[in-house]
Amino acid sequence: MPEDPDAHRIARRLHLSAGAWLDLWPLLLSAQNDEWLARLTGELPWREERYRMFGREVVAPRLVCWHGDPQARYRYSGVVHEPRPWTEPLAELRRAVESATGLRFNSVLGNLYRGGRDSMGWHADDEPEIGPSYGDRHIASLSFGDDRRFVLRCAKSREKTEVLLGGGDLLVMRGTTQSEFQHAVIKTAKAVGKRVNLTFRHISGGGLTSRPPAQGCGPATCDGES
Repeated sequence: MPEDPDAHRIARRLHLSAGAWLDLWPLLLSAQNDEWLARLTGELPWREERYRMFGREVVAPRLVCWHGDPQARYRYSGVVHEPRPWTEPLAELRRAVESATGLRFNSVLGNLYRGGRDSMGWHADDEPEIGPSYGDRHIASLSFGDDRRFVLRCAKSREKTEVLLGGGDLLVMRGTTQSEFQHAVIKTAKAVGKRVNLTFRHISGGGLTSRPPAQGCGPATCDGES
């Protein structure tokens, strides 16, 4: 069952379907947006990510890094990613996210969008390692830098829901969001600057063992400010 939305001062809850929802803390760290953006872009070991698509090698349109506890190995795009150790800034931000949400995370995927042409294509984070359970996968998305459109679409109906995420905003995907929806960061021709997005995750080393039945998607509804 969903936790009490007032338990950890959730500012807004967006219900996507019967089993999927988003919790949002707008402006959680906005006062330190510029400081965190400079620190994260300058100190983290950003690299290009290459993967195979339709038989050819593709370079992802963004830079990435992967950090976490030693057991937080993560396979996506056909590659097993070994986590680098937590850095002091990432550990500090993990504490802030855990304090706000009341959830626990053992890893983080960093994405650096260098401008409007950098993007993230449609996908779901539905790998079997991501938990803590199929019925409620916790993925916390913390953003710094310029605003970008974060769009979700129902895997069945293709109905879309859009959230504009700004510097210091925290969004947590909960419930069956990963099995019922896909999400993306859309390219834009507008002049936008850098954006760092950190997605904190709970990786279960042995994988998850049961999958809930698909529930389908209805119109999104939003709880008011608390």
